[in-house]
Amino acid sequence: MSEKSSSSGSDEDVDPESGQPVELGGILSKWTNYIHGWQDRWVVLKNNTLSYYKSEDEREYGCRGSLCLSKAVITPHEFDECRFDISVNDSVWYLRAEDPEHRLQWIESIELHKAESGYGSETSLRRHGSMLSLTSAASALSATSTSSFKKGHRLREKLAEMETFRDILCRQVDTLQKYFDSCADVVSKDEFQRDRVVEEDEDDFPTTTRPDGEYNHNNNGSKEKLFPPASPKGINGIDFKGEAITFKATTAGILSTLSHCIELMVKREDSWQKRLDKELEKRRRVEDAYKSAMHELKKKSHYGGPDYEEGPNSLINEDEFFDAVEAALDRQDKIEEQCQSEKVRISQSSSVTSGDAYSTIGTHRLANKVEEMVQNHMTYSLQDVGGDANWQLVIEEGEMKVYRREVEENGIVLDPLKATHCVKGVTGHEVCHYFWDTDVRMDWETTIENFNVVEKLSDNAIIVYQTHKRVWPASQRDVLYLSAIRKIMATNENDPDTWLVCNFSVDHNNALPTNRCVRAKINVAMICQTLVSPPEGDKEISRDNILCKITYVANVNPGGWAPASVLRAVAKREYPKFLKRFTSYVQEKTAGKPILF
Repeated sequence: MSEKSSSSGSDEDVDPESGQPVELGGILSKWTNYIHGWQDRWVVLKNNTLSYYKSEDEREYGCRGSLCLSKAVITPHEFDECRFDISVNDSVWYLRAEDPEHRLQWIESIELHKAESGYGSETSLRRHGSMLSLTSAASALSATSTSSFKKGHRLREKLAEMETFRDILCRQVDTLQKYFDSCADVVSKDEFQRDRVVEEDEDDFPTTTRPDGEYNHNNNGSKEKLFPPASPKGINGIDFKGEAITFKATTAGILSTLSHCIELMVKREDSWQKRLDKELEKRRRVEDAYKSAMHELKKKSHYGGPDYEEGPNSLINEDEFFDAVEAALDRQDKIEEQCQSEKVRISQSSSVTSGDAYSTIGTHRLANKVEEMVQNHMTYSLQDVGGDANWQLVIEEGEMKVYRREVEENGIVLDPLKATHCVKGVTGHEVCHYFWDTDVRMDWETTIENFNVVEKLSDNAIIVYQTHKRVWPASQRDVLYLSAIRKIMATNENDPDTWLVCNFSVDHNNALPTNRCVRAKINVAMICQTLVSPPEGDKEISRDNILCKITYVANVNPGGWAPASVLRAVAKREYPKFLKRFTSYVQEKTAGKPILF
């Protein structure tokens, strides 16, 4: 990149006659955009304005952009020694010079122009010795005024210009008045001398020339002025022609500035009118919203009461129901996150019983029902999701996949859900144990408000009653279910054993339905198989060698009158969160402990 400039060196930056910074021009690289990057441009610094052109040859076609430097901020780049940035309000130019020396020259010249500009000050408008300098200054001021108007300078700066022009004009008027007074005195003296000569020389005299400047009579009787005319600079050294030119330039500057003041005031008026219209429109919208809110408040003065709860005659529509449920679930999630971050979990004493104790069917009164449910899950829940089952994949996050079949009965959503997941470092025995053990239930289950064991049927079967946290406007749900844990021995020695927890709804006299909650019906199974990869050499099996394959199946009848879309949306949202939360908890509890197959 090459660079040329019309001036170089600090001694040549100021015009010795005018005392003003001289023009500087040269090639600088300017950042255009992310597509074209840096491009060479011809940059000109003149009259406190920085302009750029595509090239030096295209200057006659006009500049492509300009910045008024009165309020510019020049920032040398911290790491690039050739780059400097110029910013004016929100407009920023990124420029690069050929080398650090040229960058320094440009920065110093720009700062000099900025310092000497004195926008609207007397120094920028001061009258110079030559009339051409003043005329040029007035023209430059007019150009600067136009530029400042485009750049949005404030009206007070224009008024400052007017003050300066007024002072200059007053001095010029005083000077001209002195000149006119002197001229009047000379004329009076001239007339007096002429009258006196006429009276004394009424007779004819030969034509003579007197050195004293009086009148003399010609032969034809006419009088000749012997007094020499006053020189333009003869009276008090005043240059009348120069003063006239400066007076004209000053008045032109005043008229130009007045014109810009009027334009600024018109633009300011238009801007304020637009802002006023916007504020009036905002006020109108706020008033309309306030009236609408008051109307809705009167119409729903008991919003949150029984008329808006879940039910066949609820006044809340489906969209509002969904929004309310979504908001309530979000609040519960935030509360749970805070609780988990603040509390230190107290490790519960949860001894894991050997697998042989869970292999028996049991002899309690519901043993046959338990066996029937276990066999159904082993037969149908482990089937592939393909074929004619119409399972739809609704969520896939890493190893976890969630499927759904849409089923409705009497308007109630009964969509079966099926999730498959693979968890490293834990066994099927450990996963099913923590899922079944009520001692640690509240450590990982965040949707339960309270629960209690209604009856213990055997070592591997209990009846549990639990109520779930209410999500307004939905009614609160409770569930009474039998929970059994089983180990299913593999029939083929190459297949892994299967661990299963089966939860299904039952009835019990000690936990009858109440009007406070809607009783939900469930049939849930957690089915786990442990896969072991052989360790290298003679090493013992570690948790790095085990993988738990999980199949979770849930058939839930929520009861009540909740909209189908809401139930499906909540299930899609909550089931994956539950499964991830629970498996993470199991990994945390089993880390560093002996493996239980």
